[in-house]
Amino acid sequence: MKRAGLFGVPRVRPWSWQAFLLGLAVVAMSALLQGICVVLGAKFYFAAFLPGLFVLALMTGAPAAALAALLTVPLVWWAFIPPFFEFNALTSANADSINLFCLLAVLLIGLADLCRATMTIVRSGGLKPSGESAATNP
Repeated sequence: MKRAGLFGVPRVRPWSWQAFLLGLAVVAMSALLQGICVVLGAKFYFAAFLPGLFVLALMTGAPAAALAALLTVPLVWWAFIPPFFEFNALTSANADSINLFCLLAVLLIGLADLCRATMTIVRSGGLKPSGESAATNP
């Protein structure tokens, strides 16, 4: 793992096996945290998974985070949407929850990808002036 120059965020190559293994670990840790929340009475099915996806996408890139998001949907459907530990037909409210999670996951993964690109630019010394500006007319 290399450290980016900004905030000391560890980075993993996006298509490496370490990235996908870390993605599976983040999904498992988020599922454990979500299970604790369900035991305490929370009914937000995807609440624990969204921060984990953002951090995962920031550290490993979009491919591993996209796989983690795809794994999260059937996991939550099976383990956290009643009746627990079985697949049943989704109600419209549950389908809306899944759709909202997918939308938020795409937005968070895109934001994290932009943050990774920004950290790369800052680490390499920032943007270099090209000599000519588009704002000036000859």
